[in-house]
Amino acid sequence: MHRYKFVLTRPLQFLPVIFGISVITFILVRLIPGDPARNILGTRATPAALASIRAQYGLDQPMWLQYVYFLKNLANGEMGKSILYKIDVLKLIVTRIEPTLALVVSSVVLSVLIAVPMSAIAARNAGRAPDHAVRIVSTFGIGFPPFWLGLMLIILFSVDLGILPVSGYGATIGEKLSHLVLPSLTVALSLSTVLTRSLRAAMIEQLKSDVATAARARGMPERIVFWRHVLPNSLVPTINLLAVNIGWLIGGTVVVESVFALPGMGQLLVRAIFSRDYMVVQGVAMVFACATVLINFIADIVTVAVDPRVKL
Repeated sequence: MHRYKFVLTRPLQFLPVIFGISVITFILVRLIPGDPARNILGTRATPAALASIRAQYGLDQPMWLQYVYFLKNLANGEMGKSILYKIDVLKLIVTRIEPTLALVVSSVVLSVLIAVPMSAIAARNAGRAPDHAVRIVSTFGIGFPPFWLGLMLIILFSVDLGILPVSGYGATIGEKLSHLVLPSLTVALSLSTVLTRSLRAAMIEQLKSDVATAARARGMPERIVFWRHVLPNSLVPTINLLAVNIGWLIGGTVVVESVFALPGMGQLLVRAIFSRDYMVVQGVAMVFACATVLINFIADIVTVAVDPRVKL
């Protein structure tokens, strides 16, 4: 169990990261051109009305004092009040978590289901036609932007074939699943290409390892050697790569949710930026940051569990 001692100390190392993200987000949001009060009241608002709105939301205070209030709200489990939606930011974010979480989870699962078989085919046929085909597909897949890929999938499956909905999220579980197919496939096609290249390289290396050679010498079939020894030992670098890309995926939901009109946190963030809703932007950014840190922490635990040789 001494290998898991980092579980007690690692969360303390995350605190400076979260603090730094909060500072950077707070400053960058306020550097966005525009006035939240004028966005609310319009271009014909009187100076008195603008001053009243700024005072109501604390926008007339010095920036350092606004940040102190922001930290105070966080300490109390709050994130302030949305200027646009007129409700607490935390309550607003809670209503948008489900679509984003469902998109991330389904995309990761689908990416793994695509990457593992493709990597196995390429590794077991290294240097031959199947390997070259997988490498070509993965190389081209990296170059496709998610927004373009999403539009192509909409044209194919929604407009031409008419078998999947164009956008939205639905109300029932069945409708939600059908609405998630194209967004999840869009993300998975982009993410699986990166995972495939990494996992293929790791598998080829493990096929030449002493462990695999010893297993073959004991008369173990090649299929068993591959799935019992090669694949588990190849997962460690891929798990870490997946954790990094899930962090990218969380931020990338902004684009995918906008393309497919999913009512998640990404779409909420876009609208908040355009309306200069500072509290919502800060709140969503903090949730994204905490989720990314948590995912990397979980990846470290999984890495240690999969490979006993790893010590963090």
